[in-house]
Amino acid sequence: MRILLIPALMLLGATDAPAQKDKIPEATPDGEPVSCLSLSQIRETHVRSDRVIDFVVSRRKVYRNTLPHDCPGLGFEGRYIHRTSLNQICSLDTITVLRDNLQMSGPTCGLGKFQPVTLAK
Repeated sequence: MRILLIPALMLLGATDAPAQKDKIPEATPDGEPVSCLSLSQIRETHVRSDRVIDFVVSRRKVYRNTLPHDCPGLGFEGRYIHRTSLNQICSLDTITVLRDNLQMSGPTCGLGKFQPVTLAK
């Protein structure tokens, strides 16, 4: 997992293996959804599918973002870029899928709310 912060740009990479739809861990809601997360709090992200991204903010705190619509290629590529001038990522923001060939980006998709969850072990 690597996170690279550059002014007005946030690049989030997933593990080496592409995300698999059948490997989405079950999650139990653990509080009310929030609209934004502070970038400085995010320790890592896990792209789970074309529609699900888990944001880990501490060992015990995970926020699951379920996109309102599928984002084609997100689960396969497992990485995306997020541009911002603020120190947060919000439900009104968009992400763009990063293709293995960095010369061409994938689709841009909107995020959903960030639901605090407890992941099944």
